[in-house]
Amino acid sequence: MSEVASSPAEVWDPDTEPDKNYKWKAFSAIGLSMFTMVMSFSIVFVSLSAIADDFGVTLRAVTWVVVAQSLTISAIMLPLGRVADIVGRKRFHLTGQLIFIGGAIFAAFSPSLGVLIVARIVMAVGSSAGQAVSTAMIISVFPTNERGKAIGSQTTAVAIGAATGPVVGGILLQFFSWQSLFIFMAIPTGIAFLLGLFILDEARVSQRVQGKRPKFDMIGAVISALAVVILVVTINNPFAVNWLSPLIFAGGFVGVALLVGFVFWELRNPAPMIDLRMFQDRIFRLAVATRWIGFLGTTATFFMMPIFLISFRDLNEGVAGMVLFMSALGMALAAQASGRLADAYGPRRFAVMGFGVILVTALAFSFIDGETPIWLIMIIMLGNGLGMGLWNVPNNSIIMGTVPRARLGITSALTNLTRNVGNVVGQALASAIVVGVMAAEGFDIPLSEIANTPGAGDSFLNGWKVAYVGVVIFALIGGALAFITKPETIKPSE
Repeated sequence: MSEVASSPAEVWDPDTEPDKNYKWKAFSAIGLSMFTMVMSFSIVFVSLSAIADDFGVTLRAVTWVVVAQSLTISAIMLPLGRVADIVGRKRFHLTGQLIFIGGAIFAAFSPSLGVLIVARIVMAVGSSAGQAVSTAMIISVFPTNERGKAIGSQTTAVAIGAATGPVVGGILLQFFSWQSLFIFMAIPTGIAFLLGLFILDEARVSQRVQGKRPKFDMIGAVISALAVVILVVTINNPFAVNWLSPLIFAGGFVGVALLVGFVFWELRNPAPMIDLRMFQDRIFRLAVATRWIGFLGTTATFFMMPIFLISFRDLNEGVAGMVLFMSALGMALAAQASGRLADAYGPRRFAVMGFGVILVTALAFSFIDGETPIWLIMIIMLGNGLGMGLWNVPNNSIIMGTVPRARLGITSALTNLTRNVGNVVGQALASAIVVGVMAAEGFDIPLSEIANTPGAGDSFLNGWKVAYVGVVIFALIGGALAFITKPETIKPSE
């Protein structure tokens, strides 16, 4: 593997030394890795029932196959981004892929649910290492005036991976056992590893001037991981504890206290894990807040639509998968267009436009019911995906454009963490609203029993409408934040 550049003179700059062939070769290696790692998350959803049957456990127990991965990624994403900036992004990226492959094989041969959960944690560690630096590496090999194109291409790979997972998983499960899904995931990851090994150049993807290697802030990493895990578990409430329980209040208090302690420590540490003074930059601060609000609102659709289609409309998983695919398709298309247009005309107008589309689709979703044609729902889902791609890519471009190339790794991890936490909080809010409305109307039942309980469907729709009022509010806030975020004219990063 190539070493990090040994002197400032050896640091390659794509703005002064553009290499059209290399940037797309590098993207092919990084993009394939991102595609597979995102697919690994969505592909497992369709196999949960088969895993539960095989091990003789409940569906609530088997959901920890997903929860464990989410918690692990959320906890270590930020520290791993900092490690990558220190040791070199290519090296770290490839190491993450090897860990991911090992975890996938481990998962395929798991003899029990407990072992499978451990294997998924191993996979999550590898996935975190890959995701933490993917945006940073891609941006590092593209010229600054093509930042939107770079992030748009990455977002397209992510969207296709998310959409492909359930489809591929469903096909494999028709002919093979659930173990085949994990063996399958190891194959493209192995190909991505080989491509990265021979194509990626450490000096180009890291662009860090070699000097005295900075220390890693272990205390900050531990505090941040604990804070994120406790807050995510408290908000997500996987144990279905009463929301007024002392455990919920204790979890919230401890999580916030750790977060405050983390800020206190980082501001006084001469070698912090993340330089929180970046938030003194108004554009950076507003763009990160916009990103969190955006995912907080838009994730409600990904959480509630499967329940609406399968539990309320009583459709099979195949039809539901095709409806959900339309959102990913829209996101992939819009990501390419908005990235290139943002490079040419500036990112702000497209971010605002994206939130406008989200607002319109949220209003449309609030009026659908049991008689709404599936084709119409698919069109709204396509529009929802277009809105996601329109605001997501320009927003990420603004964030990454405010930091020097040497900090792209930790900033890339921060944007991914912001997305993950936004998704978790958004899903928890949507669930709490729907379940709360149904309980208030006398239907305190699992969401899976909606179709078989008289009157529960109407109650679900009432909660659904209230939840989408929340999405409309978040879209308005996100659009307002995007509007007042006025990035400077694109210029080469420091």
